[in-house]
Amino acid sequence: MKLHTAFSSVLKGLLVVSVVLFLSAAGFQDKFTSGWTLQILPNLNGTQISDVVFLDSLNGVFITNNSNVYDTSYIFKTTDGGNNWFQVYKNNKDFFKINFVNSQTGFVCGGYNSYNDNLLKTTNQGINWFSINSPSSLYFKDLSVLNEDTMWIVSDNGLEGGLFLTTNGGLNWTSLFYQFQQNPDKIYMVNKNLGFICRGSAPSGSYIGRTSNGGLNWSLQNSDTTFRCMKFIDSLTGWKSDVNMKKTTDGGLTWLSQYLPKVVGSIYDGTAMSKFSIINKDTVFGVGGLFQYPNNQYRCIIYKTTNGGLNWGYQIPDTSFNIIQLSQVFFTDKNNGWAFRFTTKCIHTLTGGSDTTYYTAINNNQNQIVSTDFVLEQNYPNPFNPLTNIEFKLSKSCNVKLNIYDVTGKKISTLVNEYKHSGNYSITFNAQNLPSGIYFYTLELSGNSSNKILTETKRMMLIK
Repeated sequence: MKLHTAFSSVLKGLLVVSVVLFLSAAGFQDKFTSGWTLQILPNLNGTQISDVVFLDSLNGVFITNNSNVYDTSYIFKTTDGGNNWFQVYKNNKDFFKINFVNSQTGFVCGGYNSYNDNLLKTTNQGINWFSINSPSSLYFKDLSVLNEDTMWIVSDNGLEGGLFLTTNGGLNWTSLFYQFQQNPDKIYMVNKNLGFICRGSAPSGSYIGRTSNGGLNWSLQNSDTTFRCMKFIDSLTGWKSDVNMKKTTDGGLTWLSQYLPKVVGSIYDGTAMSKFSIINKDTVFGVGGLFQYPNNQYRCIIYKTTNGGLNWGYQIPDTSFNIIQLSQVFFTDKNNGWAFRFTTKCIHTLTGGSDTTYYTAINNNQNQIVSTDFVLEQNYPNPFNPLTNIEFKLSKSCNVKLNIYDVTGKKISTLVNEYKHSGNYSITFNAQNLPSGIYFYTLELSGNSSNKILTETKRMMLIK
């Protein structure tokens, strides 16, 4: 027995040393972020968290769905900041979106194949839920609530779906938009007049629509078509994400790309933003990206900006949590936040995650300036194999560089490096000797009248 005990002690010591050496070699020690604690979720019986909201630092609610099977889904609530969750509602429906208009009153939409429970309401912080009238027997994929009386909901069903509005708390509904087999599946209303709808997900969304009169009329466009998450800080400034991250400062008339960090040597998909949470005009947290260590070890990324998205940084929560990817994030202020795995785990911070956020990007030492001096088009075809075309337009003569980078930020190729006159240009990129994956191309202009270096970067995908 003593020999066995001694051997066990030695073995444990060797294991500890091995783990320390592995973590050091993999780069874990200098990259993971302290300030996050692990919270284990209750058994969700195979369903996935579809949305979450926190009313304050203690009270939160999440909903689940099981889109592949018409089965039971749940509403869970916490009153202690996520340390414990208890079931408050279940039904044989899918729940897709939750929206609170104040600290007491909230709504949930979802459902399948009956009028009952497709639209739920609570008046006591999510402890109790009851069904209210909905405009059809269908499921509803999304909702946007202005107050207890005014609400918009959407269903992407081709026959009875569309966009509906109530101004009396659900007693009566008006159909505002119908597109048959192209009915919207997302809606976000900034205020009583300004709002957005879309159909589909990146990269093959059908359209995005904008209204300035509460949904009575919609201006549709077939490019830049989707959003998985959209949030505005006021009537002019907002962000939207669906893999990429874009910002508007003119009420959604135009959207400008923001570039997420690529960590040298390790990012698996550092440009994937799924959901985000806005604290103020400067501070935004987001989730969706993955970080790849050696031996195909993956860990989740939490994105953060403190200057409105001009620069984005990343945090990697303690790697011992074994969370590969995060699907939901919600912050009540700059310090208190939660980020959720799809089914089993949540992480919580009381400090904003960490005092340190690492800011890295291609050409990070130069300003990304939106300018009328040039236009950089999306490559086509995209995805591609192995040839793709990159087009750009110059309104003024200048020095031009067009570089290709991989996801680690390593420069793969320089396609252009010369002085060019104003005009339209098309460059062919041959990726025959490169593996499948995500790549980036950056156009850099210098020597123009503004005496500034202008850059823009776009993402492309090689599939072999």
